[in-house]
Amino acid sequence: MTHLRKMMLEELQRRNYSQHTTRCYIRTVEDFARRFNRSPDRLGPRHIREYQAELFQKRKLSPGTVRRSLSALRFFYTKTLNKAWSLAETPYPKKVFHLPSILSQEEVARLIDAAHPRLHRTLLITLYATGVRNAELTHLKVSDIDSQRMVIHIQGGKGRRDRDVLLSAKLLEELRAHWRRLRPKPNTWLFPGNRHHCGNQPIDTKTTWYACKQAALRAGLQKAIHPHTLRHCFATHLLEAGADLRTIQILLGHRDLKETTIYLHLSERHLHATASPLDSLQLKDRSAQEE
Repeated sequence: MTHLRKMMLEELQRRNYSQHTTRCYIRTVEDFARRFNRSPDRLGPRHIREYQAELFQKRKLSPGTVRRSLSALRFFYTKTLNKAWSLAETPYPKKVFHLPSILSQEEVARLIDAAHPRLHRTLLITLYATGVRNAELTHLKVSDIDSQRMVIHIQGGKGRRDRDVLLSAKLLEELRAHWRRLRPKPNTWLFPGNRHHCGNQPIDTKTTWYACKQAALRAGLQKAIHPHTLRHCFATHLLEAGADLRTIQILLGHRDLKETTIYLHLSERHLHATASPLDSLQLKDRSAQEE
């Protein structure tokens, strides 16, 4: 571990950044240094501008990914090196608003039914039934399942915020079947890692990505489906069933209600609640005009 890397790691840990953010920030600074084959403390605004342009033009990264890379570099220069950072010289790219892809309930059922082996089916059911994030799913502990109150405790979610999500009867039945299949019984993780699912670490988030991809192929679904897709489906289908936005916000663990309003753009019930103004126009029959 280099001296600079150790300094940056200490600054991130002092501010209680998550492990995921810490890894991403350090990885970005290392990539930045490799790009110019020079220690990052010897690189300046000109190199940052070149690097930012390359992320867009050559690597074709999304604006969101580029923003995260710039945030990592800004942290390194301002917090680790105590140097100035000019927003005028290094502007953040404009955010692009994209609506996520949504599956109908019939498509979700096809996806889950196509999942194989049984562990993959359990993972997809849990994602859809709870709306948890991929990292939250993989870090669920056996003790997080509260069958008395019919809730699941999410500990250390995004922003290091704990919350409870609903535990449906069907999901509880699926998790109990999953528990009976495990040999030996895990002490900590609900979804333990390694080949035989008996490791001391939880499964990797790539496992759920693979489960989604393979199930989508078997189900013949043409949409790009990943673990977060089922989180979007969970929220959208709840909204279509009549749940209010505030409840959905709490279940998803959103800090701001504005994050949750995106599902108003996706809910069929809300999209069809208002008739098109075209329907109220008194148009002449075209065939009669042509005659």
